[in-house]
Amino acid sequence: MSPHGERWTRDRVLALAPDKASRAAGERLAAAGRWSGTGAGGGAVWGMCEGGDGARYGTVVDLDGPAFQCSCPSRRFPCKHALGLLLRWAGGEAGEPARPGDGPAAGGEPPPWAAGWLAARRERSDRPPGGTGAGGPGVGGSEADGAGAASRAPADPEAARRRAARRMQRIAAGATELEQRLEDLLHSGLAAAGPAAGAAARTGADDPGGGRGSWEETAARMVDAQAPGLASRVRELSAIATSGPDWPSRLLEECALLHLLDQGFLGIDRLPPPLAATVRARVGLTTDAADVRSAPETVTIRDRWLVLAQQDGAEGPLTARRIFLRGERTGRMALHRSFGGAHRPLEVSLPPGLLLDADLAYYPGARPLRVALGERYAPAAPGPVPTGCGTDAALAAYGHALRDDPWLDAWPVVLADVTPIPGGAGGGWQLADADGESALPLDPRCLGRPALWQLAAISGGAPVTVFGECGHRGFLPLTVWDPAPVSLSP
Repeated sequence: MSPHGERWTRDRVLALAPDKASRAAGERLAAAGRWSGTGAGGGAVWGMCEGGDGARYGTVVDLDGPAFQCSCPSRRFPCKHALGLLLRWAGGEAGEPARPGDGPAAGGEPPPWAAGWLAARRERSDRPPGGTGAGGPGVGGSEADGAGAASRAPADPEAARRRAARRMQRIAAGATELEQRLEDLLHSGLAAAGPAAGAAARTGADDPGGGRGSWEETAARMVDAQAPGLASRVRELSAIATSGPDWPSRLLEECALLHLLDQGFLGIDRLPPPLAATVRARVGLTTDAADVRSAPETVTIRDRWLVLAQQDGAEGPLTARRIFLRGERTGRMALHRSFGGAHRPLEVSLPPGLLLDADLAYYPGARPLRVALGERYAPAAPGPVPTGCGTDAALAAYGHALRDDPWLDAWPVVLADVTPIPGGAGGGWQLADADGESALPLDPRCLGRPALWQLAAISGGAPVTVFGECGHRGFLPLTVWDPAPVSLSP
């Protein structure tokens, strides 16, 4: 019997692994006889593991986050010791009960070194031991989602207001400079941004305004203007010229969207508040999760949220985690984003298939999607296979979202009863409806990746339920149900 009524499955534990090396190391530790003092109770699992050098590492896992603490020097979260401990607690494949002596025993009190960390964490999270009270899912691992975020409010509100005003002025100056850069490109012609200009830049020849080097310089100027969102879009322009046939059309489209974003920011005072919030987010102005939760205009919804996907990726020096959810009652989509680094672990982890009874506070915007985690009313539990729609409805959902946010690359959707169709010579893959009347192309970024063959193998030519992002590039699959959820490899 687990602290939450049932043990986790092996797959649920392995879904927490930050990389393949940690996963393999955790599996080895789970089978090794190096553990002592293991136990489980009150929503936590703990144990001591003897390392190869004779050192002993104390490991404790708060199952309600989950959150992890280990005395080892690893910078990965969870580390191999936490994974190994959880695997021993899981007790075998498909969540079968542990054999006597095989893993942490249920019940009992944690030792002082584990109890101290658990008490401090739960006090910061403002929730009682056992984990069904208020509070976020982790401390320090989520972008301003951890407890204590409100304590980071500026000591001098007037100084903060002046800093914010100065940043707005810098971004406005950067947007004005970018407008001039786009105007110069149109006067000189799109050929100036073509492959020939990029080759000239690589060989040190003159780059009159269109090559990759010029775009990189412009992106650096946007970084100096404290507009990382503009910088990211400028860098995307630099790669379009080498993206294959019909690149001038794609370049013109992206330049038009960038021009629209510039003009939106320069006239932000005249925009409706939701659209103004979207523009601010697109240029790179962020809002703390604590401020989102406390704002009087914030839309906060309690529902039972089904976790549809969890995806990690690199964003500069940080690791970014995206968790997609859908409300059981409301049907609303939600996206939780968090960031981790060497000294800022990713503690918020919600593997696909879990059902979370919680409050989600939506960030402001013309088409709200991103959320901050609020109060959680019960531990996460396994959820059902989600209902879905056909390919035509998926395209319509993206179109409706695009109407509100023209800079939106994709919108999350669940497709039901679709069959993956491998592409022929020179052709792309598709997801076809069961009736064969409609099909949706897969995002070209999937091509050559293991995810496609995973999807085809799980389907076996039969219809499946797939969650992913539907956008102008096509459909990017993230999770498939078989009937349990399977995260597709990036």
